[in-house]
Amino acid sequence: MVMVIDGRPVRDRAERKRQARERLHALSQLMDAAVEVPLLRTRVGLDALLGIVPVAGDLLSAAIGLYLVALARELGASRWLQARMIGNLALDAALGVVPVAGDLADVWFKAHLRNLRLLQKELGEPYIDLDGPPSGHRR
Repeated sequence: MVMVIDGRPVRDRAERKRQARERLHALSQLMDAAVEVPLLRTRVGLDALLGIVPVAGDLLSAAIGLYLVALARELGASRWLQARMIGNLALDAALGVVPVAGDLADVWFKAHLRNLRLLQKELGEPYIDLDGPPSGHRR
């Protein structure tokens, strides 16, 4: 199988997996933990910001989440895990439909990071705390 990444074909399976893993980590961080909010003692990402835009924001967030599920599939996620990941995204989208309360829920229910942790657990990879301080070290 040939995958096109950044406009060039990548045939090596190990390289495809490495790039998929990097994208999955980067997008999960961007969507759920890009900026620290000191008053709330948590990190928020683009998902919370997109939630402010009715319907379109939640749809875009869900589309990015489905892309992350496709990356997880590339890394070897089971069908059961993919279904759980889609369930988390569906719950996130359902919460986002509720005005104001849905926006607040996006701050604490971090479907993308939750899905990343589920994938790491299934693949037996070291847990990377993307919701903590951006120190870049593994636990």
